[in-house]
Amino acid sequence: MPNSLNPFELIARRWQPSARFVERAALATVVMAVVIVVTGGAVRLTQSGLGCDTWPKCTPSSLTPTADMGINGVIEFTNRMLTYVLCVFVGVLIIAARARTPVRRSLTRLGWAQFWIVMGNAVVGGIVVLTGLNPYIVSSHFLLSSALLTVAMVVWQRAREGDGEPRDLIARPARQLTWLLVGATLALILIGTVVTGAGPHAGDAREVHRIPLNWQEITQLHVDFVYIVLGLTVALWFTLRAVRAPAAQRRTVVELLVVLLAQGVIGYVQYFTHLPEVVVGIHMFGSCLVWIAVLRVLLAQRERAALPAAAPAPASDHETVQPEPAASSR
Repeated sequence: MPNSLNPFELIARRWQPSARFVERAALATVVMAVVIVVTGGAVRLTQSGLGCDTWPKCTPSSLTPTADMGINGVIEFTNRMLTYVLCVFVGVLIIAARARTPVRRSLTRLGWAQFWIVMGNAVVGGIVVLTGLNPYIVSSHFLLSSALLTVAMVVWQRAREGDGEPRDLIARPARQLTWLLVGATLALILIGTVVTGAGPHAGDAREVHRIPLNWQEITQLHVDFVYIVLGLTVALWFTLRAVRAPAAQRRTVVELLVVLLAQGVIGYVQYFTHLPEVVVGIHMFGSCLVWIAVLRVLLAQRERAALPAAAPAPASDHETVQPEPAASSR
């Protein structure tokens, strides 16, 4: 009996997505990773974190919110449902990457990594509810969303390049400075989660546990790291200019600088206007853009060429074509 085909092979026999489709599917997962962060922030800022007071159901007796739960239950439940939408986008990416010929295992592995991060974060989200919005678990919930955005950005980059060995496009010292910038930005985001965990937006109207720190002092530390990241960004731009790096690499640094300046303005506005919910939500969206811009700087500094096509296998001895007999002379 012939070997049975798995579902991915069956799809691949009937559908050959274009490289452009795979690239767009990867970009869609980036967009959805940002959406899930922003909607998660909306849950907190509208005090809907316990809109559904249990998990995986919304109430002990109902999967969906009931009328007496009001708008908070609807907001929390909608955010939960977006996880399934995100899974659909990730699933389309995995199927498209697997169905395309030649199969790129790097893309399918990264797609599955996205899927398992989504599943893990869904469980962490449930623990957040069951622990009454424990601020440390809430912070880990956000950081897992940032990890998802990171993998999605890598997939989008890999979808636009080959599977050859990576080749640096800039000098090693500039590359090291870039990694320092990435580390400082990651520290900036981590401190931002502490500010959120200690700040006034607890995620629910009832009294919930907060990180026992002065949120204004942590905010000052957050601002200090903003200046560090800005300084490293400017230093990287001058370094790339000095080593005559390609224009494409310098342009990503300029884009990061613009995003950082805009995010800094939003940060000051939210602080001096006493943290209005809308401005805080915009700041959360801006944090996603900052991380995306930093990753674009990093990923633009190397390239991967397409692997050479495999040579056809030589014919075996029994497949050697025998010469035709010479025509008999008259």
